Formats: sequence, structure tokens, C-alpha cells
Amino acid sequence: MEKEKQLLVIFPHPDDEAFGVSGTIAFHVEKGTPVTYACLTLGEMGRNLGNPPFATRESLPNIRKKELQDAAAALGINDLRMLGYRDKTIEFIDEEVLINHFSSLIDELQPSLVITFYPGYAVHPDHDACGAAVVKAVKRIPKEDRPKLHCVAFSNNCVEALGEPDIINDIAPYAQKKFAAISAHRSQTQLMIPDLDEKLQSEEPSVLARFYTERFWTYNLD
Repeated sequence: MEKEKQLLVIFPHPDDEAFGVSGTIAFHVEKGTPVTYACLTLGEMGRNLGNPPFATRESLPNIRKKELQDAAAALGINDLRMLGYRDKTIEFIDEEVLINHFSSLIDELQPSLVITFYPGYAVHPDHDACGAAVVKAVKRIPKEDRPKLHCVAFSNNCVEALGEPDIINDIAPYAQKKFAAISAHRSQTQLMIPDLDEKLQSEEPSVLARFYTERFWTYNLD
């Protein structure tokens, strides 16, 4: 990893940042890179309401908003943008609306690196729709002015279809911050945290490999 002029992360849900890129974000924050996280929704249609339940469908948006703010604080993100779209509807929004919104963010921030999902290989329809619109927004920028575009993919066939990741970041020095970001999304992660912590403490190789590395694919815009 190297220091960037500006990092822009665009994902649809609270907690998308925590699992796949929080170590990378923590690295850039430590190195002094300005980081903006644009989160499209509040994850208000999430199925997890706590166990025992501490949220209702009506209260979940505010709870997840606070969790997102706490996760951003844990990572040192000072510029959190909540874009106001509705969870599980991103695939149905006019793509031009998303492209124009993302283009305006890129114009404002002039990032040197943009991180999003790899369309078609990110499992959830909101993930794929978000990634596709980001890709098209970046593609509309003249080639010589484009930021780098790193995409997260985790479908079962992503390596078979895309090849091995182009970038593998060792985020072991930032593991505590990553764990804190995941833990901040309590409504979604409270049941997995004790098991994850136990496996990390026991240094289970497969868990360490997944947790301490963050993988990205570059997107061919030509």
C-alpha cells in the first residue's frame, strides 16, 4: 500500500466497509490520506434485529446510523457521507441518478483512489448496482484524469472468473481497528463477534488469512 492523495470509498450498506476494507482504510488514515466514505443507505432492511432483539423495523435505521458513525470513528474517518437511498432498492434506481451522484462526489473530492464493489461478483443486488454505477462514473472521466479503481469481489466464482486478486493488502497492523469497526455494527455482528474473537485468539490459520488480508481487483475501463 502507498499513501494516496484522497481515498473515496462507495458502498451501499453500513458494515460493507468493516469486513472488506477497514484495514485498508485504517492504513490510509494513519498515513494522513483524507478518506471519504459514501454510504448509500442505512441498511434499514437488514434482517438482524439483535438477539435478544433490541431493535424493531422502525428503530433499526437510527440504530444502524449510529453504528455506522461509531465504525467510522473507530477507523478515524472524518468525512462520512450518508447519501439517503433506501436499502434493497439500489438495483431499481435509475442508474443515471447514481452515476451523476457519484460523478459529483468524484468532481468534488478529486480522489486518487476509489474503492467499491466489483459488479456481478459481490453477491447482493445493491452491491452489484452500486459497483456498476461507480465503474461507469469513473469510466466517463478522461483516461488521463481517472483515479485508480479497486473493486471488492467475494462471490464463490470470483477467482475463477476474474483470476487472482490484483492487490492483496496485509492489514495485520490494523487488525484491532478492523475488529473494532466490525464490532461497532452490533446489530449485524453481535452473534459472530465471540466466535471470531476466539478464532483470532487461537490463531486459526484460515481465519487469520481472511482477516489479515484485504483483496481487490482492478477494473478494466478500456
